[in-house]
Amino acid sequence: QVQLVESGGGLVQAGGSLRLSCAASGRTFTNYAMGWFRQAPGKEREFVAAINWNGGSTSYADSVKGRFTIFRDNAKNTVFLQMNSLKPEDTAVYYCASARTRVVVTLPYVYAYWGQGTQVTVSS
Repeated sequence: QVQLVESGGGLVQAGGSLRLSCAASGRTFTNYAMGWFRQAPGKEREFVAAINWNGGSTSYADSVKGRFTIFRDNAKNTVFLQMNSLKPEDTAVYYCASARTRVVVTLPYVYAYWGQGTQVTVSS
């Protein structure tokens, strides 16, 4: 059974930082790309960042480029999202996802498994 467990969310002031973690189990972690998505109240789920199987390739949404960094530790089956210079518009539930492929993908339907989400709230 594949499990993705996110942690690291919370309340932070604008300009602050948070690091999200996603621990994966149940499938060979290094065989698959990983991604982070987010969903704000009343909005659709949107792509945030993705990383390929070995960490050599990444992709970011324009809204987070230069502020967020995705990276992975394959020895620990964990993917991270370092979020700096946070803005109130970053407030959302953040979801970790495991893709069906090794390469970077940005579309939700290419992801096979999802975590339960972690709340990030940025106050102004």
